Amino acid sequence: MTFTEDELNLLASVPQLIGTAMAAASGSGLFGTGKEAFTNASAVLEGLKSYPDNALIRELLPDPAADRKAAVEKMTRTRDWTSARLKANGVNNAETLTRQVLADARAAAALLDAKASPAEAQDYRAWTMAIAEKVANASTEGGFLGFGGERLSAPEKALLTQIHEALGGPQAA
Repeated sequence: MTFTEDELNLLASVPQLIGTAMAAASGSGLFGTGKEAFTNASAVLEGLKSYPDNALIRELLPDPAADRKAAVEKMTRTRDWTSARLKANGVNNAETLTRQVLADARAAAALLDAKASPAEAQDYRAWTMAIAEKVANASTEGGFLGFGGERLSAPEKALLTQIHEALGGPQAA
């Protein structure tokens, strides 16, 4: 089946927003938050390398090596669509972001079940969970200047579970 532009925008925004929500789940400090933001961006783009045969992920993440201008335009359209949607839904703090992300993850899961092949859906879920896990593990929580603390805080663990349940699929390895 074919996805509409809004459906593709939703599917493209969910992995990035899940990483953002994970970064906001507990205070990592300025250094930790920067590491988490970088990890989020690079983990999203890893979808092209990790799932090169997945047509859906390739459609969501145009390859900048193949056509940089088209890739930038696609990412800009998705970013603008996502920003407008978050603003329209009153997302203005970590709590409302988390609620929106979980609702979007449930909507993405339903969309995948309705329109994607089982392999595409499985890869998308694994890719998205891998993003959440990589961001959660990007820095320690509760330490000082990145030293000490714990790898996964209780809020991060809880959010990982909620994301997994919302996506309705297997966790990434």
